[in-house]
Amino acid sequence: MCGIVAACAQRDVVPLLVEGLRALEYRGYDSAGVLIEDGASLRRARTAGKVRELEALLAREPLSGHTGIAHTRWATHGVPNTTNAHPHTSGDVVAVVHNGIIENHDELREELRAAGFQFDSDTDSEVIAHLVHAGLRGNLDLRDAVLAALQRLRGAYAIAVVSSRDPGRVVGARQGSPLVVGLGEGENFLASDVQALIRSTRRFIFLEEGDVAEINRDQVQVFGADGAPVERPVKLSELTADAVERGDYRHYMLKEIHEQPRAIAETLESRLVADRILPNIFGTDTQRLLSQVKFVQIVACGTSYHAGLVARYWLEALAGIPCAVEVASEYRYRDTVMPPDTLFVAISQSGETADTLAALRQSRDRGQLAAFAVCNVPESSLVRESDLVLMTRAGPEIGVASTKAFTTQLTALALLVLELARVNGLDPQRYAELVNDLASLPRVVADVLALEDDIAALAEHFVNKDHALFLGRGSHYPIALEGALKLKEISYIHAEGYPAGELKHGPLALVDEAMPVIAVAPNNQLLEKLKSNLEEVRARGGELFVFADRDAPVSLNGTRGQVLHISAGSDFIAPIVFTIPLQLLAYHVAVLRGTDVDQPRNLAKSVTVE
Repeated sequence: MCGIVAACAQRDVVPLLVEGLRALEYRGYDSAGVLIEDGASLRRARTAGKVRELEALLAREPLSGHTGIAHTRWATHGVPNTTNAHPHTSGDVVAVVHNGIIENHDELREELRAAGFQFDSDTDSEVIAHLVHAGLRGNLDLRDAVLAALQRLRGAYAIAVVSSRDPGRVVGARQGSPLVVGLGEGENFLASDVQALIRSTRRFIFLEEGDVAEINRDQVQVFGADGAPVERPVKLSELTADAVERGDYRHYMLKEIHEQPRAIAETLESRLVADRILPNIFGTDTQRLLSQVKFVQIVACGTSYHAGLVARYWLEALAGIPCAVEVASEYRYRDTVMPPDTLFVAISQSGETADTLAALRQSRDRGQLAAFAVCNVPESSLVRESDLVLMTRAGPEIGVASTKAFTTQLTALALLVLELARVNGLDPQRYAELVNDLASLPRVVADVLALEDDIAALAEHFVNKDHALFLGRGSHYPIALEGALKLKEISYIHAEGYPAGELKHGPLALVDEAMPVIAVAPNNQLLEKLKSNLEEVRARGGELFVFADRDAPVSLNGTRGQVLHISAGSDFIAPIVFTIPLQLLAYHVAVLRGTDVDQPRNLAKSVTVE
């Protein structure tokens, strides 16, 4: 995951480019660079480390100019160092920044070497610069040279290219990775994300798959993959310069609940192509490492722990790999036995959770195969100290009760599970089906969000309650735990989550007319078992509220309570989908009870102490 920015302007573009990189640093942080094309040469500043390191370099060795490209990197091919940092050049003729993965870079590298091109980095991206340069040698202009190069690439990319032979313009293209055009007065831009340009413009063109854009300071042209001009609408962004504003939402939590289709889509972006997951999305040379994994140990806290519990069901069912999940504060203080070839997975939204960090550090002395982080903050300690990383792309989450961070964690873990399943011999057709199920997740979640009014009406039944019980079976048991956590966090109603089959082992003693019972009912092989558990509640006069898949034959037949049917998608993604109504239920109950939804009492967003 990388961030790219490009600009053509009447003013000096270097401050604009660096500002854009700061906004995109969530997309990558292990190196950064900027390059200016001045019509005679290409002048470049690159450094390992974060954008602030680039700023320090530019303070010592200033650059200025009117056309330039910039990049902040998350390494997939080649270690993070200055040599592998973008922009990459071909001679003093072509420079490129790239977000994505070029799958056929090895064969292209050999071909280009045979043609006399010299490679200076270990990245897959450098082949793009040399391919474009080859086109220019054949007397193509920059746009046509880029189009010719794109025909040779296999994989995912968003790129921005400049050339000293074609001054004053930038050519960008996208396939599987986002790229937007920013429109200004006497200046135009390209970037991975609107957020990078919002201080310069609010007018954007969102390029579609296969599009190629050519910008200069006065004009923008967009072309299809065949080189023919196409029209794309100009849209006015609603994003403010401050990305953490609530906008029109009453609370941050509600805003973040509704951001989940986008956040999930961005977590999948550049990681799925057709019916497969792109290689090396976890870092360099991960395919070999994943094939060695014989055991997975997951540690996390709070909501992240619930995400790990779901992942355990997926891992053992699909990959056939045994998995243990523990609360980090317990794991770090007990003597543990780590089986050989253990992948140690640490999950944290902030990447600074004290117990999770301590558990990660201890794991290094216990013989782990590798440490794998699932995290939302690229600069965090957890990310820096892990061998492999998969960033969630939830964006800023201000509400203390985690929503989009949780569903993007589950999305990221699903990617890890599918890759472990693939290398362990999962049937290719089944693998492709599951990848397609995952790709459908943003749309399915959006459909469930449309039921908010119905869920808000259900919330009225909880306003005067003091207790609630959440039930689930299989991979939906952790979702019941998460639903209970959300309700107790922000409404202050005492709530507990249980496996539905455990009702008879104690919790059933609590069920009466004052105890609402909330259940999630996917249409899977455990549905009939769950329905039997619901009958146990009915027999005790409990009030039932069931979120059921639209194809699940669930009805209450006059029992107090309600059934709300939702389209939950496949059994694989259903745990993520059923999270959404439970979040909305907790939110609307808290609003009706008048609590501080975004900053509930006694809690904080990031737990950085024991």
